[in-house]
Amino acid sequence: MSKIRQAFEHGKAFIPFITCGDPSIEVTEELVYTMEEAGADLIELGIPFSDPTAEGPVIQAANLRALTKGITTDEIFDMVRRIRKRTQIPMVFMTYANVVFSYGTDRFIRTASEIGMDGLILPDVPYEEKEEFDSVCRKYGMDLISLIAPTSKERIRMIAKEASGFIYCVSSLGVTGVRSEITTDVRSMIELVKETKDIPCAVGFGISTEEQAKKMAEVSDGVIVGSAIVRICGEYGDRCVPFVKKNVKKMKEAL
Repeated sequence: MSKIRQAFEHGKAFIPFITCGDPSIEVTEELVYTMEEAGADLIELGIPFSDPTAEGPVIQAANLRALTKGITTDEIFDMVRRIRKRTQIPMVFMTYANVVFSYGTDRFIRTASEIGMDGLILPDVPYEEKEEFDSVCRKYGMDLISLIAPTSKERIRMIAKEASGFIYCVSSLGVTGVRSEITTDVRSMIELVKETKDIPCAVGFGISTEEQAKKMAEVSDGVIVGSAIVRICGEYGDRCVPFVKKNVKKMKEAL
């Protein structure tokens, strides 16, 4: 069983997202250990990119802060090597096709696999163009995580059929960010997936409160929270660790 599947074996999975290098690479590493202690089941590590099209203002600002400090993909890889000496928590990278291309697709995915990453999320790669990444991921035993959006309707079965790891269900249209309420019919999206394939479905984009997390967990296998955590990192900078811990603990308990 893949490590990503294992993350969904103990009830509802809580999946926090953080941007690597914000506020610093040292704090990012610390956050991974802390979030695992607080109950995270799988961690999404964002590799910063200058034009993160799927992100709202909170994560865009984090990308900018990290890039301004000169964070590189190699530094992030080194951090993962250190993390893997201390924990085997499932982890996936979330970044953009350009980041992978410019590093060299084969070299990026091979290195990510060698250092112990379990999967890759590329929100700007549509289903029709995923093969060039997916074939390399399969070659190195990594899961390329598929996203489905409320607009995917008839494509959902197609995407589900070939998906691996888990399916990232985008709960609201537009970019990531904190939403006051989530109106999408996530349940029917997930039912379509499950009819096609037995694969965990986690819901993300816009979940920021315990109530929202609890509601989404009722219809899915897991909940992804990004902007609400990245906002804490932005607000408290180097002092963010205990505040993030408290937030993750609260969210996990709500599930």
